[in-house]
Amino acid sequence: MMSPLVFLLAAACGGLGAATRYLVDLGIARIAGTRFPWGVMVINITGSLALGIVIGSLPGAAFVLGTGFLGGYTTFSTAMIDTVALWRDGERRASALYAGGMLLAGLAAAALGLALGHAL
Repeated sequence: MMSPLVFLLAAACGGLGAATRYLVDLGIARIAGTRFPWGVMVINITGSLALGIVIGSLPGAAFVLGTGFLGGYTTFSTAMIDTVALWRDGERRASALYAGGMLLAGLAAAALGLALGHAL
């Protein structure tokens, strides 16, 4: 059973993760200067890597860091909205590459994170 303190800590970390996502997305959007959602892609790939590391090296902290912080940081729902928006705007190739690329890169990043986490 989860204690109320652990639950509150995970919720607070979720808020920090969401704020971090916002700042990272803004920063990448300014650098990229394009309509393509590079920020969300970078966020989801780095979040997958980080979750693999957490699970591999700190399984006891998986709820607070994984579900809390990284759950707030990553945003696969926004990625799907971006995919549909690209498709709707006639950017069919970009839409398919975005969705497929993020899936493959996210899986690879999570696997790498698990390997790194187990090595730590």
